Amino acid sequence: MGNQMDRLSHLSYAEVPTVDPNGADAEDGPRIGVSYIFSNDDDELEDGCAADGSERDPNQEEKHYDRRDEVECAVYNRDECIYEKSAKCASLEVYSPENLLNKCKAGDLVEFVATGQYPHWAVYVGDFQVVHLHRAEVKNSFLTDAGQGRRCRVVNELYKFKALGADVVVQNAMEQVGLKERELSWRNSECFAAWCRFGKREFKMGGEIRIGKQPYRLKILVSDKHAHVLEFQSLEDMIMEKRRNDHLGRAAVLQELGKREQHSSSSCW
Repeated sequence: MGNQMDRLSHLSYAEVPTVDPNGADAEDGPRIGVSYIFSNDDDELEDGCAADGSERDPNQEEKHYDRRDEVECAVYNRDECIYEKSAKCASLEVYSPENLLNKCKAGDLVEFVATGQYPHWAVYVGDFQVVHLHRAEVKNSFLTDAGQGRRCRVVNELYKFKALGADVVVQNAMEQVGLKERELSWRNSECFAAWCRFGKREFKMGGEIRIGKQPYRLKILVSDKHAHVLEFQSLEDMIMEKRRNDHLGRAAVLQELGKREQHSSSSCW
């Protein structure tokens, strides 16, 4: 394992067995075990590329963003909620990079978002600059350049872990600048930025052993009364799936889950 893992392999919802023998959880709906066998996020699709891998014009105007297409979800480590994103979160409002500069403080986590793209995370280190993992290299960039036309927001409150002091967060980020490829310990920009702020080894590649029970649950909120639950052996595996859902968007994720439900129903006959 370590830093030299190959491309990930991920089973679709229709291909993974349900955890519950009956295929359903009485409270939250279907529970599905998901396993990422190898690592490496689709970082090449994260910035500057379309979903099909074609190059985006770096000079194109602000990319499209629709708040309604965000996937609402919560993450639990056993019974503890460690992450939550819902329409009720006031912090999800987005701004242009220029306007966000007035709201940032050193040590803040910044998320750049656009419809149909993986979210890109960065650590604000002061002086209008961020440190971020971009195309297999940790870089120091101006906040206005890092987003490549995307809207952005401060997302300190999404993860519920206790944050390190701002000076430590900035130090964590700055000390990694220049690392690239096999020197890296993170699978994507979110894992890197979150590690800088919270210092938890679980955000690193191989930070947890994927053996036995699946202590992490990703609850995808379908409605106020219904959710799909996916189970994972590690935090980084869960983040990979959460990011994949963000890339697909709410409509596509709900369609995929609907097909999974139909597959389960047909299998029962």
